[in-house]
Amino acid sequence: MSITTAAQTEHSQQAPYNVKAKSRVLETAPASSPAAFDHFSRKLEFETDCADVYAAFASGSVDFVLLDVRNSQLYRNGHVPGAVNVPLLTITEERMKEFPHNANFVVYCAGPHCNGANKAAIRLSKMARPVKEMIGGITGWLDEGFALES
Repeated sequence: MSITTAAQTEHSQQAPYNVKAKSRVLETAPASSPAAFDHFSRKLEFETDCADVYAAFASGSVDFVLLDVRNSQLYRNGHVPGAVNVPLLTITEERMKEFPHNANFVVYCAGPHCNGANKAAIRLSKMARPVKEMIGGITGWLDEGFALES
């Protein structure tokens, strides 16, 4: 004897009308394993996350320059510890002479809603400067539970 809840009964009565052969998730089939490996491996050439940046600073193994590309007021209000403020529009050949030419840069902005880090990465790459984006920006940093400094 099985016990059926009202929710199960309701679901089973509606199920024939909502069943799809494939979900929206799988309307497009997943990539092959080799293609997925290539894609995700390449993606890591362009980005890092907040936890990895935090771990680098916490361990003292910082081998990059962390650039906050937001405006100076936002930077003063709160930024990732260790970040240098170089607002997007000030990323010029002249300004970047402050840093060794072989420096690796990690750029961030406000968060996923902001494309300032992408624009900064474009500027730096045009100058032949190695660059990655810290995905999530300030929003991601705070979501991870990390503190800002001001």
